[in-house]
Amino acid sequence: MTAPTPNPAAAPAGSGATDTPDTPTARPGMPTGATGATPAAVWRRARGFLLALAVLLTAGIILAALSSGTHQGRLDPRSPGPEGSRAVAELLRARGVATRVVTTAEDAAAAAGPRTTLLVTDPNLLGDRQLRSIRSAIDLSGGRTVLLAPGTAALDDLAPAVRTAGRAHERTLAPSCSLSAATTAGPADTGDGLRYGTTTAGATACYPSGGHPTVLVLPSTTGGDTVLLGSEHVLLNEDLAREGNASLALQLLGSRPDLVWYLPSLAELQDGEAEEKSFLELIPAGWHWALLQLFVAAALAALWRARRLGPLVTERLPVAVRASEATEGRARLYRRTGARDRAATVLRAASRERLAALVGVPSAHTHDPATLVPAVAARLADPAGRDLTALLFGTTPAGDAALVALADHLDDLEREVRTS
Repeated sequence: MTAPTPNPAAAPAGSGATDTPDTPTARPGMPTGATGATPAAVWRRARGFLLALAVLLTAGIILAALSSGTHQGRLDPRSPGPEGSRAVAELLRARGVATRVVTTAEDAAAAAGPRTTLLVTDPNLLGDRQLRSIRSAIDLSGGRTVLLAPGTAALDDLAPAVRTAGRAHERTLAPSCSLSAATTAGPADTGDGLRYGTTTAGATACYPSGGHPTVLVLPSTTGGDTVLLGSEHVLLNEDLAREGNASLALQLLGSRPDLVWYLPSLAELQDGEAEEKSFLELIPAGWHWALLQLFVAAALAALWRARRLGPLVTERLPVAVRASEATEGRARLYRRTGARDRAATVLRAASRERLAALVGVPSAHTHDPATLVPAVAARLADPAGRDLTALLFGTTPAGDAALVALADHLDDLEREVRTS
C-alpha cells in the first residue's frame, strides 16, 4: 500500500491522532515542550564516550606506573637498563667507593674535593654559569674530574688547551700509553667517539686512533687531574663486560673514596635563566606524537561511528506503518527541532506536484513559478484575490500557527482545483 504524502503540519495543529509507542504521551506534571532528554536517554548517548575516556585514563595510569619506579635515563647510576650505569656504581660500591648523584652544577662544585672524583656526564649541554662552576671545581678541588665526551664549546671553558680532532671510527682500541689504569685494563671500547689533541705539558694520551688519543689525562696545579673520556661505552651496562671496559671504568672513577655523579637536570640546560616559553614549548617532544596519534584515532572513531557517509538510501520498511502514524511522527520530529522551514518546503513541494498533475503541467516544469502559477490560476473561479506565487513558492512561516495556516490554504487550493 502506498502511503499518501505526509502532512507535517498535522501534529503541530493539535490533531487528535493517537500517539505512537515511540512518542511519549503527555502526563500530568510533565513540562510542556519536553524534548525527551531523560536521564536514561542521556546515559545511552554518553556511555560510549565515557567508556572510551575510562579506557584512555586507565591506559595512561598503567603507562605512568610502568614508566616510574626504577626507570632512569641514560648514564644514570641508578638505572639497570642497557644504557644505564648501575653496574659501574655497584662495582664501585663493592670497592668502598660511595656514589652521590647531583643534578646542579653548584652541588657538583660544592661536593668536589681532594678525596672526590667528579664525573660530568653531559658537559656539552651546560650553559655558561654551569661551566664556570665546573671550571672552579677543576681548579680548586684538588681531586679528579672526568669529562665525558666534551666537545669544542665545552673545552673552551673546561680545558682551553685541548682541541677536538674528529671522531674515532674504531670502537676497541689499545692503550698505547704508560698510564697504569690503561695498561691494567688493556684494550677497551674508548673509540666510536671523540678524539683529542693538546699541547699541555705533562698530559698523558691513551687509546689513540689515527694518532689522536681518545682518553686524555691533564694534570692540575692543585694536585688533582682532569680526564677526558671520548666515548661513553665503558660506563654503559650493556658494554661493561666487553674487553677491559669494567677495569678502565673502575680505575678512572674509583681512584678516590667518593664519586660525585653529575647528571644535569632540565633546569640546568636553560643556563639557569628564567626563560619565557609557550605552553607548546613546555610539552616534551614525545607527547606531540602521542597527541597526533590520539587525533588520528579520534578521526577513525568518528568515521566508524558516522551514520551517514553518503546520500540517503530508501529502504522498504519491515512492517506496514499507517500513513497517519508516519505523518504524525514526522511532524513531531519537525516540531521538536523547530524545522518550520523544512516542513513548509515539504508541504509546498508536495502540493506543487499534485497541482501540476491536475492542471497538466509537465513534471520538468512542476517547480517553475512562471509555468505552474498561470496554469493553476486558469482553473480557479477567482484567481485575482489570491497570491498563488507566495502560497506555492513563498518564504518560511513565522510560527507554528502560520505553518498550520499554510497547510490549510494549500489543502483548500488543491480541493478547488480538483473540483473545478
